[in-house]
Amino acid sequence: MLNAYYLLGYDWQETLKAWREAGLRTLPVMITVCNRTETAARVKHAFDSRRIRIEELCDPERILHIDSKVLDEAEEKEEVNIVGSGQWIADGDEEAASEEAQPSTRHSSLTAAQKAELLRQTVDTVGKAGQPGEKIQNVISVGMLSEGWDAKTVTHIMGLRAFTSQLLCEQVVGRGLRRTSYEVNPETGLFEPEYVNIFGVPFTFLPHESTAGGPPPPPTPKTAVEPDPAKAEFEIRWPNVVRIERVFQPRLTLDWSKVRPLELDAAQTAQVAELAPILEGKPDVTRIERIELERLAKEFRTQRIIFETARDVFDQMKHTWQGSREVLLAQLVRIVEQFIRSDRISISPPLFYQDELGRRLIITLNMSRVVQHVWEAVQQENTEKLVPVFDRDHPIRSTGDMRPWYTGKPCERTRRSHINVCVYDSTWEASDAFVLDDSDAVAAWVKNDHLGFEVFYVYRGVVRKYRPDFLVRLANGDMLVLETKGQDTEQDKVKRHYLDEWCQAVNTHGEFGRWRWAVAHRPGEIRDILMQNQEARAGS
Repeated sequence: MLNAYYLLGYDWQETLKAWREAGLRTLPVMITVCNRTETAARVKHAFDSRRIRIEELCDPERILHIDSKVLDEAEEKEEVNIVGSGQWIADGDEEAASEEAQPSTRHSSLTAAQKAELLRQTVDTVGKAGQPGEKIQNVISVGMLSEGWDAKTVTHIMGLRAFTSQLLCEQVVGRGLRRTSYEVNPETGLFEPEYVNIFGVPFTFLPHESTAGGPPPPPTPKTAVEPDPAKAEFEIRWPNVVRIERVFQPRLTLDWSKVRPLELDAAQTAQVAELAPILEGKPDVTRIERIELERLAKEFRTQRIIFETARDVFDQMKHTWQGSREVLLAQLVRIVEQFIRSDRISISPPLFYQDELGRRLIITLNMSRVVQHVWEAVQQENTEKLVPVFDRDHPIRSTGDMRPWYTGKPCERTRRSHINVCVYDSTWEASDAFVLDDSDAVAAWVKNDHLGFEVFYVYRGVVRKYRPDFLVRLANGDMLVLETKGQDTEQDKVKRHYLDEWCQAVNTHGEFGRWRWAVAHRPGEIRDILMQNQEARAGS
């Protein structure tokens, strides 16, 4: 996502420069269309903390964060703080604001209703000279701008959500196609074309409609999948862990020679984007424009890369660090500098490694991976204790919590599972389910489908969810998290690492029994895994 913002943001900067040179009073506007309020808040925080390194877009006075939650808070709260001219934070949510941004007092005398109305006016007047929304140039929205919004200065759109219908795509794209000029080209007799640059919106001007005749086929019969009250003895419960915190030793040490190198592939790193206008549903390849990021490397000197990487690692550690935060930051700067200046970053092709400017560019565009690599290395060598943090509202989950759902896939009734049937996604999975239902080593089992058992992990700088295939309560009382998998990928190995930490943290907590994990790499291997884990407890 960061690289997408770099590409679109630098193109927005060029538009800003052109508008200023033309003497325009209004500013070009970039809008981000998010799927959820949480996503919008993360994007907002990224701009506030300048993790998206486009300085003009990070100006808090020119950012508008708007969604239904913000509007509701503005209308319902007795007090509403206004940060800058575009940031709105309901009373009690000040922590969501950037630490750099200081609350403005220019509207402190307004009532809650007046402030809510001012917010609406700001939204409605984006890009209109002399109006409250005149200075806004960065809009972060959740579903508020799909229709009925008439800003004429939107030049760039970032789509960070799934678009389930062509109509929704058309509504979002329409935010950037409000005509500003009705002058006719004397040569063509038509209006001059106006464009908006868009990332992440799968827009089609003429959606395809099937011409096949005849009535639609009958629906496939569905099977209800739900807990069976008659089999409550096979209920499986697990701790609902939202994150794992670490207790670190006070002095950080790290031997980089023992840490695997970070491999970065320049060919897999987007450095250029090509944009073409779409007319009559087809791109005009004769008018392609390039957005290049080489300037980014010139702005990011090695020392800046070091400090920003150390800052991001610091942000992940500071909440559980028990000593001085200044000491922590100083140690992280030292560790990151050793890493950045070492040979532990491998860039291919070698041309980028040999060229200092190219090396800085690839490292900057992969900053999230660099941060994650340093963070994992530091925590692996310096963690004294793993502490699970449970969901506050639902600290324990159960097979009995699963809501009924329906499937047309093959399925079979179960004997030792709390869920009435097991839905099969493959013959291998069906074979393993038969073994689990028949083995004397198994007291209860369930397929992890619609249950909500998830292990959070980070891969290439992105937080993801890992859902193992089966949960098994062995006859000896131990719990086994079981995965069936063929050949492992790099991402699979990262998942296992986080699953192992999950089991360690839960076992250290001590109130949820003993948890293990295992992977079956071949069909039929599950029988040996069950016996080995059953006997391991007897021999321990």
